[in-house]
Amino acid sequence: MTITEENSSQYLTLEQGDIHYHDAGEGPCLLLIHGSGPGVSAWANFHGNLPTFAKHFRCIAINLPGYGQSDAVEGDPVTTAISACIKLLDALDIETAHILGNSLGGIVGSHIAAQYPQRVSSFITIGGIGLNIFSSFPSEGLNLLTNFVENPSRANITTWLRSMVYDQSLITETLIEQRFQQACEPKTLATAQAFYAKAAIADIAAKRQGANACKTIEHLPSIQAPTLITWGREDRVSPLDISLLPMRLIPNCELHVFPRCGHWAMIECKQRFEQLVLGFISNLENEEEASL
Repeated sequence: MTITEENSSQYLTLEQGDIHYHDAGEGPCLLLIHGSGPGVSAWANFHGNLPTFAKHFRCIAINLPGYGQSDAVEGDPVTTAISACIKLLDALDIETAHILGNSLGGIVGSHIAAQYPQRVSSFITIGGIGLNIFSSFPSEGLNLLTNFVENPSRANITTWLRSMVYDQSLITETLIEQRFQQACEPKTLATAQAFYAKAAIADIAAKRQGANACKTIEHLPSIQAPTLITWGREDRVSPLDISLLPMRLIPNCELHVFPRCGHWAMIECKQRFEQLVLGFISNLENEEEASL
């Protein structure tokens, strides 16, 4: 059956509100966690990958609180996202999952892997985690995000979208219009402003200064799951040097860098990314079987 946005759509009702997610495929669970840009959703990030991954896994692509059709929840966005993911897995009686996160989703996934090691079979991230070593913060892409949330216009979201990819042909008029309309929806815009307004970015920058910087990565050595970090070499949102500390701090970790690729490796390098993920998990399963 062809996977569509409609036939994969599901809701979970919690005390804090509804969590929306997409459910497709059978097998071990692959929890897909989207990023945080204006107008983003689970479907926007991962719909192109679901047909491949659903042949091997039960794919659960969550819309975090305040994104897509999920209700917003008060509190720290990362903390509320972690809670939503765990509550969704609990409600679906899923004890363990492979976690694949993009950008913010990678940050959320890294905390889940560190806090709930018994529930994470493997952890895969597309950018997101780490700390700037050589590059400045905020990056070009983050500054463009701030420009949009401070002044939501079609021109500003177009400029930001173009910073997300190496291949500019991916930024079509249809994509621009879809993301702009979704990004200007009041709940979605408020969620983006919580992350990327000038005051929010200034607060994040302050936390990355001096001794405080260690707090953003201190959980990484606690990740026990085999970890695959993927990155676009031309990422203008999270520059490549951010990956170096996670690659060294996470005990069982490997890093793959895609050339001619920006922030959306799962879209821009779709086939190679899917093959890499499937091969990584398959090798883990083979190693586990060999040890029995």
